Formats: sequence, C-alpha cells, structure tokens
Amino acid sequence: MTTTLFRPVGLAELILIEQSGWKKFPPRLPDQPIFYPVMNEEYAIQISTQWNVPAYGKGYVTRFEVNTEFLQAYPVQNVGGIIHDELWIPAEDLEAFNENIVGLIEVTQRYE
Repeated sequence: MTTTLFRPVGLAELILIEQSGWKKFPPRLPDQPIFYPVMNEEYAIQISTQWNVPAYGKGYVTRFEVNTEFLQAYPVQNVGGIIHDELWIPAEDLEAFNENIVGLIEVTQRYE
C-alpha cells in the first residue's frame, strides 16, 4: 500500500530530481533540517503560487507515492488551515524516505 504525497519545488530542486531519473529528492541544505512533503495537491499549489513563484520566479508541484508503512513513523503535522497537512521528515531520514518512493516523481503543475 502506498500514500500519495506532494512537494512544491523550485527550478533548482526540480533539476536535481530530474538528474536522479525522477526517483529521489536531493539532500537538504545545511539550513534545512526537515524535508516536508504535503498531504494534498491544493496545499502544494498554494505554496508554489504564493511562495515559490514570488521568491524564485517559477514553481512546480510534484506528486509521488511512498510506502505507507514507512510513513507511519512520521505523524501528520497540521500547520494552519484544514488543508495544511504535511509530514516532517528529518534530513537524516531523507535517504530512507527516497528508498521508499514507489515509481517516479512526476510534475503535476507548473507556475511562472
């Protein structure tokens, strides 16, 4: 069983995902201790259009499947409104997270 997750990304992160063959997310930067995929596309679109596009000029929404059993170690965090659910994956767990992605990471939305 898998869980569908979403991740808003900028162009630099998207290029690194593409370089992985659309199979994994790049390591976090030193000032980014948490990787936070979100639980629904509406929230990912909101982040892309309200933060990524103004900050970077472009924004992308990715969708991917992760083994549900693996995700059980990470409780859903609500960070605002009803749609603002995300997972907080410590940076040191990102490699294990990537190993539990089933299939490919795909881009569902593009904003400029």
